[in-house]
Amino acid sequence: MSLKYVPKDLDEEASEDLKLFRDKLLAKPGKGSAGKTGTWRLYKPVIKIDGCTKCGICWLYCPDDVISWRPREYPDIDYTYCKGCGICASVCPVNTIEMILEGE
Repeated sequence: MSLKYVPKDLDEEASEDLKLFRDKLLAKPGKGSAGKTGTWRLYKPVIKIDGCTKCGICWLYCPDDVISWRPREYPDIDYTYCKGCGICASVCPVNTIEMILEGE
């Protein structure tokens, strides 16, 4: 007799796994000693929604956890703490994140 795992609801289990990952393993953005860190960036990432595949890779690689994402939804960037490092743009598999000069 062998046991085989059969998921009840793949979407629900994936959401629970992502929530656990986000809550336990990722750093949370917060006010630094210099204030809200998004105020000193030179470039900011802008997601071109029409080309986004909703894969979540930008969310996974963001070092400051300022990108919000849920499966099958578009990512959203919290510019209050985004430092404009450009990692999200460099890892996007469809090149839909563009780094634009702040203020444009």
